[in-house]
Amino acid sequence: MMFSRSCALAALAGASLVMSTPALAEPSPALDRFSFSVGAFHAEPTLDAGLNTPYGRFDTRDIEGSKVTMPRITADVLFGDSQGLSLDYYRFNRNYGTGFGNSFAVGPTSVTALGNVSLDLKLDFAKLAYKWWIGSGNTVLGLGAGLAYYRVSLDSNALAGVNGATASFSQHDSDDAFAPLLEVGVRHAISPDLRLFADVSGVRKGGSNLRGHIYNAALGVEWFPVKNVGVVLSYGVSEIELKRDFDALSSTARLRVKLQGPSAFLKARF
Repeated sequence: MMFSRSCALAALAGASLVMSTPALAEPSPALDRFSFSVGAFHAEPTLDAGLNTPYGRFDTRDIEGSKVTMPRITADVLFGDSQGLSLDYYRFNRNYGTGFGNSFAVGPTSVTALGNVSLDLKLDFAKLAYKWWIGSGNTVLGLGAGLAYYRVSLDSNALAGVNGATASFSQHDSDDAFAPLLEVGVRHAISPDLRLFADVSGVRKGGSNLRGHIYNAALGVEWFPVKNVGVVLSYGVSEIELKRDFDALSSTARLRVKLQGPSAFLKARF
C-alpha cells in the first residue's frame, strides 16, 4: 500500500514537472525550418570590361546585351527558432558577339571594332551565410555574416583597325577568390501561405589579385497554394566590379557587370 502510494506521488510529481516545463517556441510564421528553391534569374545585363592586350589597353565601355536567363538555387535552414544558414548560387554565362558597334580605346587612340569582336564571359557566384533572426511575430529582421565564392572567366577575341592597319588579338583571363559577406533581410507573413521579403547583401575583397565588390538586392513575394510547395517571384539587382593585377607594372584587368530583372522559383518548405 505504501509502495503504491509512493508510486502515485512520484507519477503526479513527474506530471507536474512536465506540465511546468515550457515548450519550445515556434519560429515566426515568416520563417521555415527548412526550405529549398530552384529557379531562374531573367536579367538584362550591362557589361564594361577593360584589359591589357599586346596593342595596348582595351576598354569596351558599356555594352547592353540582350536579356539572359540564369539558373539559381537557394536554401535556408533554421536551427532552433532564431538562427540558421542561408545558401545562394547563380551562374552568369554570356557571349557578346559581333555587331554591337562600339568604339574602343586602345592606348591613347580611339579605334572602332571591325565587326569581329567576341567577349565570352562566365561568372559563378555562391554565398553561405549564418543568420540571426530578430523578432518572433509576423515580421522578423535577419542579420547575416558569411563567406562568398566567385569565379570569373573572360575570353576575348577581336579584330580592330588601328591607324589604318589591322590588329587582332585573342586572350583568356580567369581567376577565383573567397571574400567576406554581410547580409540584411526582412521577412513579413501576411498569412502562413503568403509572405513578403527583402534582402540586401554585400561582398568586398581587397588585395593584389582578384579583388572588388559584389552587391545584391532583391524584393519579392512567396505564395504557397499547398502547404509545402509554393512559388517565389522577386525583382533583383546585382552589381559586380572586379579587378585583377597581372604584373609589377600595375597592368590591371577590370570587369563591371550589372544585372537587373525578375526571378521565379519553385520552393519546397518543411
